[in-house]
Amino acid sequence: MAPPILLLQDVTLTIGGKPLLDGAELSVSPGERICLVGRNGSGKSTLLKIAAGMIEMDAGTRFFQPDATVRYLPQEPDLSGFETVLAYVEAGLGPSDDAYRARYLLNELGLSGEEDPASLSGGGVRRAALARVLAPEPDLLFLDEPTNHLDLPAIEWLESELASLRSALVLISHDRRFLQNLSRATIWLDRGRTKRLDRGFGAFEEWRDKLLEEEETERHKLDRLIVNEEHWVRHGVSARRKRNMGRMARLGDLRQQRREARKGVGDVKLAASEARTSGKLVVEAQNISKSFGERAIVKDFSTRILRGDRLGIVGPNGAGKTTLLNLITGQIEADSGTIRLGASLEMATLDQSRRALKPDWTLKDALTNAGGDWVEINGERKHVIGYMKDFLFAPEQARTPIARLSGGERGRLMLARALSLPSNFLVLDEPTNDLDLETLDLLQEMLTDYPGTVIVVSHDRDFLDRVATSILVAEGQGKWIEYAGGYSDMVTQRGAGVSAPSGAAKQKATAKETAAPPQEKKKLSFKHKHALETLPAKIAEWQKKCDLLQAKLEQPDLYTKDRAAFDRFSQEMAQAQNQITKMEEEWLELEMMREELEG
Repeated sequence: MAPPILLLQDVTLTIGGKPLLDGAELSVSPGERICLVGRNGSGKSTLLKIAAGMIEMDAGTRFFQPDATVRYLPQEPDLSGFETVLAYVEAGLGPSDDAYRARYLLNELGLSGEEDPASLSGGGVRRAALARVLAPEPDLLFLDEPTNHLDLPAIEWLESELASLRSALVLISHDRRFLQNLSRATIWLDRGRTKRLDRGFGAFEEWRDKLLEEEETERHKLDRLIVNEEHWVRHGVSARRKRNMGRMARLGDLRQQRREARKGVGDVKLAASEARTSGKLVVEAQNISKSFGERAIVKDFSTRILRGDRLGIVGPNGAGKTTLLNLITGQIEADSGTIRLGASLEMATLDQSRRALKPDWTLKDALTNAGGDWVEINGERKHVIGYMKDFLFAPEQARTPIARLSGGERGRLMLARALSLPSNFLVLDEPTNDLDLETLDLLQEMLTDYPGTVIVVSHDRDFLDRVATSILVAEGQGKWIEYAGGYSDMVTQRGAGVSAPSGAAKQKATAKETAAPPQEKKKLSFKHKHALETLPAKIAEWQKKCDLLQAKLEQPDLYTKDRAAFDRFSQEMAQAQNQITKMEEEWLELEMMREELEG
């Protein structure tokens, strides 16, 4: 077996007088794929920074192969000091690295490289940082939440790219599907110590639960030992002082062990505050459209959402998911068409931008709307400190300004606010951002048991599989199609996952022109000219076929009455859409070639 690239042993680190790491270990061999998991605040990012040599530990040893290369992706990349994105990415290359790979990766991630880093969104910053750490193809790659701010096409591309690398990987992520697809070993960081499972994340939760059950059994044994020792102290023979002192010391040790065993991290307690039952019809939209300038976000869209439905909305960044969500819930007006909301609706929302949180609020103010010390949950008053504890906030954090909370803490706070409002209609825009896996578990269970209606926008495939009863997908050019089941069911019916929008495809093609080495111009052949002239008509024919299939799929109760026909139409629809996409890409390439030759 090859010697490890990296070896951490008995790592100890105390922050603010509190031990964060206490004997943690990490070993990474060439080509290994490891996921590092644990609760928010358990020290995962800190351990990763120690492994990358970015911060010093209090005690322990770190061995790193002298000739090995390493790259680290932080949660919050810093692009300051660089004039362009390309300059930032190229600064991460070594002397022997291929500069063309930097441009290639930027193209694949939808960036040209000429962008000003200061103007990038959170997703753009993440894409640039990924290109920087992937370009050198290092021996060891540390990735801290690499899927944050990425849409589904980018996440699936990143999975494919990482799977093709020879680099060893250590991943931190809250995206279950991402971890399942990439990891081959799991490190669990729990109460400052690490435990290793030589299997991927798919086997982790069963293994973790088994370890916790064994720990609980040991606690019961320890409790019985303490009871026996206390009985001896109170009722045993009082002579033999030396022996008595030994038993007393043993009792003290047992009590200390019990205190240590109780230091496990608590669980978030999620419960939605329920309102009266809504009417059967929650939302009905008929032929609604919404455009911004010449760009159609929603075009001739119709849907009916009934009480108890769990609708997931997916699509690439910029497809208009949040706009559609605001249209459906009546937050903004449609350009045309009608939207009808059902009777007795009481809606609670969670928006991804955290706009509802005022920076000058304290945590207590945010939960009570600066209105006292009490929160009302399902008709019962609960003190705000007790409600804070349900979401893993310590009492001393009550007066902590929101600006000082971590991303995970803000995510839990937004959930706490949304769930404290009486509702029968939950609208959640990216609720999984910054939440740890255990909190995600509880949120999924709560949504499954929630008696009302749920609409959720998410890029988390596993979350959608567990929660959604139907998936609404952005197909481009303002078109949205609904599929029965979760995300995996949608992929089966559609024949593909979420695709990048046509605008991104054009940007990607432009970036490829920029990145490609200069070539001698060629004349447009007769075959290319003929294809350029005939493709639009062919695309229109296939679009008509799609419209006919869509009309068949929209027949009432087709899915329940004739599942075979529904599956057949869905498969034909997916094939037709794939054909349209191929022809559109071919036409775009030919049109760009024509413009280049004429320009």
